[in-house]
Amino acid sequence: MRILLVLMLVLGNVIARAQTYTGKVTAVKDGDTIEMLVNGKAVRIRLFGVDSPEKGQAFGEKARQYTSSLCFGKVVTARKQSLDQYRRVVAEVYLPGGASLNLQLVKAGYAWQYTQFSKSREMALAQTEAKTSRKGLWQDARPVAPWVWRKQRRSAAR
Repeated sequence: MRILLVLMLVLGNVIARAQTYTGKVTAVKDGDTIEMLVNGKAVRIRLFGVDSPEKGQAFGEKARQYTSSLCFGKVVTARKQSLDQYRRVVAEVYLPGGASLNLQLVKAGYAWQYTQFSKSREMALAQTEAKTSRKGLWQDARPVAPWVWRKQRRSAAR
């Protein structure tokens, strides 16, 4: 029984560590996707619970620049939530000092809360405040959510 308990504790720690990545941000692909160097290996991270404007979409480049200003070249910690359809790690990313990069993007108006995946009340409140204050993409008279924009582009391509 003791051996089983010790084995469970050891495996639990290994699994917990496998779910957390710490590394230097080496690339910012867009507002909600970064690349980290973890133990000499590039790991692409899709930010959990947020969706930033796409490249080519209004505020897409500004969202990428804002994300870059917060994390590029810095050592961050990513807590894995899942893998997406493209095999990217989907994670909450914490900046040096402990602030959530995901939440910071919503607060600044450079991402929507992706309510299909995140039910965070804190993030919902941050989005409402950004919208009320007309920050970032909320300056646009009719901002288009990235998931709507992607769907419209796919339909137009057919």
